Amino acid sequence: MAMPASVARFCRLTGRTIFSVPVKHSRETITLPARRWYVSTSTGNNFQFRLDERTAHSSLDLFKKDTGVIYRMLGLDPSHVQDNPERFRDWAVVFGNEKITGGRHYWEVTVKKTQEFRLGVAEAVMSRDDCVGTNSCSWVFGYAKRKWFAMTSNKMVPVTLVGKPDRVGILLDYEAGLLVLVDIQKPKVIHTIRAQFRGPLCPAFGLWDGELITHSALVEPEGLK
Repeated sequence: MAMPASVARFCRLTGRTIFSVPVKHSRETITLPARRWYVSTSTGNNFQFRLDERTAHSSLDLFKKDTGVIYRMLGLDPSHVQDNPERFRDWAVVFGNEKITGGRHYWEVTVKKTQEFRLGVAEAVMSRDDCVGTNSCSWVFGYAKRKWFAMTSNKMVPVTLVGKPDRVGILLDYEAGLLVLVDIQKPKVIHTIRAQFRGPLCPAFGLWDGELITHSALVEPEGLK
């Protein structure tokens, strides 16, 4: 069924979806291949990044020296935002400004002031018309309607026994093909997504309520092997 023009325009302005994706129960690990191959240029440890304003949807504002992002429901009219091929056009998504081509990297995100978001990684060349988690080149952990889920290729798997912590960790092991959601209080692994990463990845964030603050250049907690 076609979407009315007024509703479609509202979605573009807010970067918000108005439909739900069915949730399928399965094992706690998702295994899906990535799509493309690229030549790695660098690996690096002690991973540090900021949010990349060039990629931020018009409903998102960066703050705290580009380590935080806040969602504005109406945001800016896309026609008033600088035309940039790197910018997400239809979804409230922003990428980190550094690319990952190998290694094991850890960062944390304060989620205390939001009730709807997605955290993870995506291929740097991912289409700016897609939302993170809806294609085979992005892998995320999300929270909506008081429930956590893991998502890639538009398939959602419930993540249970998490609650709503103020801050969570994200661990990426590129060569092992692991993206891990971390309970930073224990610390312990909450859930793992398995994938075959190919090409440069960026930290990726979707936000439809409140704000997120990122924390990078952190030491990985012990015991997460």
